[in-house]
Amino acid sequence: MLKRFFILCSGADADILEDSSTGEQNKYVGIGATVFFTAIMAFIAASYALYTVFDNYFTSILFGLIWGLLIFNLDRFIVSTIKKKDNFMDELLQATPRIILAIIIAIVISKPLELKIFEKEIDRVLLEQKNDFTLANKEQIATQYTPLIGSIDTEITSLKQEVIAKETEVNNLYETYIAEAEGRKGTELIGKGPVYKEKREKHDTALAELVELKKINGDKITSLEIQKAQLGTEYEDQVVTSQPIIDNFDGLMARVNALNELPWLPSFFIFLLFLAIETSPIIAKLLAPKGEYDYKLEDIEGEVKTWVAQKEGQRRVVLETDHAINDRVYGDLTEEEELYAYKKKIAREMMKKQQDAFYKRQTGIL
Repeated sequence: MLKRFFILCSGADADILEDSSTGEQNKYVGIGATVFFTAIMAFIAASYALYTVFDNYFTSILFGLIWGLLIFNLDRFIVSTIKKKDNFMDELLQATPRIILAIIIAIVISKPLELKIFEKEIDRVLLEQKNDFTLANKEQIATQYTPLIGSIDTEITSLKQEVIAKETEVNNLYETYIAEAEGRKGTELIGKGPVYKEKREKHDTALAELVELKKINGDKITSLEIQKAQLGTEYEDQVVTSQPIIDNFDGLMARVNALNELPWLPSFFIFLLFLAIETSPIIAKLLAPKGEYDYKLEDIEGEVKTWVAQKEGQRRVVLETDHAINDRVYGDLTEEEELYAYKKKIAREMMKKQQDAFYKRQTGIL
């Protein structure tokens, strides 16, 4: 049962192989087994690749099964269409398009399995890329808020400097009127005279202005700090909102790109392995000598070709004979007076009817 199944997978004619030797049957059993297990590997590879896309077992298995059947059908077609010839170069020329197709299939099959084999290394590369993306994302978002926050900080600093300047002015006025009272500066008279009172009034006025300025600038600074805090909250919200997009950066294309960041030699050897598996049935048929099955198949195809050529020749002879007979029949008819008189009578009646119809139409027009 298993033997017949693998022969079916090889694309060979089971009826011809049934009458062939055991060795010939085993050769095609091996080819069929290779085709079958290649399709199994294609199913596994496609299922894993699609799982990284859909994240659903049922969908991945369903489409993986369809892909595996497609690869099975392609491989079976490739192997079954290679015919043994008497010249190796003719066989190689015949197999070249099929070998190219086998290489493409090997690449498609091997890549998802490489993703699974090097999954841990790929995760490390993806983690580094995600960290870089996170930092770059924060910097990019910060460029939207940094100028605004900087402007607010500058304005706050200006308001604080304005208060400091006013405090300095008040302190200087205080020192001035105290020095006047102590007789150290100004009139250098000890006591609280008119000059002292004038300087004291200036100080009190400046102090009142300082108190009012502190209140006004304090309110402005509080409002600006609230705006600054709001901008900081908006910045954090945007960072938090965009972070899941970066965290989900582990799809199929991202993993393939991450795989390309790893050393190429291990991936290349895995590709060579699948290339060897995929092309082994073709190589086996090219290298194997012309066997019993090939001779029997060539004999059957020769019989069919001869039979078709014979039928085509017979149809051509029948057609030529029919043309010759028709020429003789119509040649004899041209010499019969009875047929000539009958056709002349019919033609005369037809011309009369045409003339009558023309006369009636012209009369109606007039």
